[in-house]
Amino acid sequence: MACLVTRGRAINCKDVQGGISAIYITDFGDYGTITESGGEITNMSGSFTAFRYDLNGAGNSFTTTATSSKDTGTSFFSTTLSLTLPKLSKEDFSEIKLLAYGRPHIVVADRNGNAFLIGKLNGCSLTTATISSGDSRADMSGMTLEFIADETSAPDFINGATVANPFAGLSSATETITGGTNS
Repeated sequence: MACLVTRGRAINCKDVQGGISAIYITDFGDYGTITESGGEITNMSGSFTAFRYDLNGAGNSFTTTATSSKDTGTSFFSTTLSLTLPKLSKEDFSEIKLLAYGRPHIVVADRNGNAFLIGKLNGCSLTTATISSGDSRADMSGMTLEFIADETSAPDFINGATVANPFAGLSSATETITGGTNS
């Protein structure tokens, strides 16, 4: 296999924002067949329900780190998704337990209109859930979650994603998006 560099990169315009606006969680394996081309997902064949978590403010990010070893000839990509969810509720506690037991797929929608699939082959693992209420009135009462996904490649962009629906460009996917409720 040839591993040759194929392009350069110029200095970009300053027209992007950091942060993520929402995540969409689905059960592992519900996407059916995933079709990719050129580093993006172009179609999915499954019928699935995606649960939308709206995010606001700081503490919500994802980072992908590539790790390669010349000694073993291996490479993998580890993605960490960190979430801050203010306000505690018994319903959220039940969902956290289910997330800890499962290995869901998570789609991340960033503030630039991009959508990325994390945990495409192996799913995501909830590695830490911290539930807290601070000692000061201004401290957060809520939870922080951290997911990890180790994959053979970085998260793929999803073709045709829109702000309202990250699956909009996938003609064979039959998605039901279920939003959250205010508590």
